[in-house]
Amino acid sequence: MSTAPTRTEQDDAELTAPDARTLASLLVGQERPHRPSALSASFTFGWRAMLKIKHVPEQLFDVTVFPIMMVLMFTYLFGGALAGSTESYIQFLLPGILVMSVVMITMYTGLAVNTDIEKGVFDRFRTLPIWRPAPMVGYLLGDVVRYLLASAVMLVVGIVIGYRPQGGVLGVLAGVALLLVFSFAFSWIWTMFGLMLRSEKSVMGVSMMVIFPLTFLSNVFVDPSTMPGWLQAFVNNSPVTHLAAAVRELMAGNWPATDIAWSLGWSALFVVVFGSVTMRLYNRK
Repeated sequence: MSTAPTRTEQDDAELTAPDARTLASLLVGQERPHRPSALSASFTFGWRAMLKIKHVPEQLFDVTVFPIMMVLMFTYLFGGALAGSTESYIQFLLPGILVMSVVMITMYTGLAVNTDIEKGVFDRFRTLPIWRPAPMVGYLLGDVVRYLLASAVMLVVGIVIGYRPQGGVLGVLAGVALLLVFSFAFSWIWTMFGLMLRSEKSVMGVSMMVIFPLTFLSNVFVDPSTMPGWLQAFVNNSPVTHLAAAVRELMAGNWPATDIAWSLGWSALFVVVFGSVTMRLYNRK
């Protein structure tokens, strides 16, 4: 024996259908949200990179413990032998070791890209209605904060053990700014490798093969004039040599126009060449 629906159930049924139609018409009639600008999308992905550090703070070891270890180790191991005292050597070494440390940690950009590809996160990014390079630029913007933190840590440690920049605050800020610009551009190399290679270990292996010759075969530790002639030909034309010389002179209160121009030129070349290859790989991945 069937029972007739109560008045309350009938009222609900009568109200539900019109309400659903009204809601649907409102949604269809509404204007679609505006597409985010390139800058807004890039900063959003940069903030995402920073949130990953918040949830995994161990990622900061490479920008805190590693720079401190590098400064102390090279200063006290080689200072007396190369310059007669650690106080004299730190004036030459610190800007160079600052460049070396920050350039070395740029490879973590490629590792982060490769990890997100393996997890399938990039497949979601590609479906979003955003500026196509935004995820890549966001990675690099997030890493700029890491470079800035590493620079601050090394400068504090250097000042504690005797480094005195003759260029003052402005000279230090100019040197760090040039280093950040170069590192941002240099990181595009690792985003390319992060997209090309299949595993995180492969990215790290290739990165080390490129970074170690560039950083150690430079003027970071000693003046190239003490090297054999055939080695000077490579060292004097290395992008790291130009950058280290520019940062060193800026912090000393000078204006090395030639080395600054070379550093900015290398930066532009990295962005144009490796940025283009990165986006080509990203669109085809």
